[in-house]
Amino acid sequence: MEQKRDLEGVLLIDKPKGMTSHDVVDQVRRKLRMKRIGHAGTLDPMATGLLIILVGKATKLSQFLTSLDKTYSGTIKLGESTNTQDADGEITTTKPVPELTQLQAQFAMSDFVGDQYQTPPMFSAVKIKGQRLYKLARKGQEVEREPRFIRVSKFEITRFDLPEIDFTLDCSKGTYVRTLANDFGEKLGCGAHLTALRRDASNEFDTSRAIPLDEFKEIEISEIEKRLIPAHEAMPNNQL
Repeated sequence: MEQKRDLEGVLLIDKPKGMTSHDVVDQVRRKLRMKRIGHAGTLDPMATGLLIILVGKATKLSQFLTSLDKTYSGTIKLGESTNTQDADGEITTTKPVPELTQLQAQFAMSDFVGDQYQTPPMFSAVKIKGQRLYKLARKGQEVEREPRFIRVSKFEITRFDLPEIDFTLDCSKGTYVRTLANDFGEKLGCGAHLTALRRDASNEFDTSRAIPLDEFKEIEISEIEKRLIPAHEAMPNNQL
């Protein structure tokens, strides 16, 4: 068994579907036998892709790395809305999908590009008066939420096969992609929900440099150490 080392730096993990971000952090803690492990930006259990893991003293970078812009790809299904705005929820409404061309759908999608305020969904980890919204939502409660400022730089169709639409998205931190999917469906008048989501990049970090979690659990600590990005390199604009 390899001896415990005091590791420090940023580790890029490719999160599989069905796990929470906290589940991944726990796996890293067990593998490295370290308690001081964090992450810079939550992914929903349904989502896959880039999860920035902070190891040791690099946890102090959390506020800087969480604020980075994100790139996602995913799939929206038109005609069905769910209570969670994604495929993990229960279908609440079903409506016929209108006859659309890709150009018409892209035109509607372009309305979501730019600076805007977005209301967090009830099924989210946002706290109001000390309570997580998803806990209230599970009880059937809905409370008023404060809209939050977000910026969408790109929202484009990459595959058009109704009722499914694949997309790519560039956005600021705090953007709920499933809420964009839901609101896009509302704009089209038929409802929609997110059926797949992958975080491809966070600023200059991308999945091409990330270790799939299954692979991470099998490789040697010495190899993980080589894959750690030093804190001073991971800082945005290389500024400490």
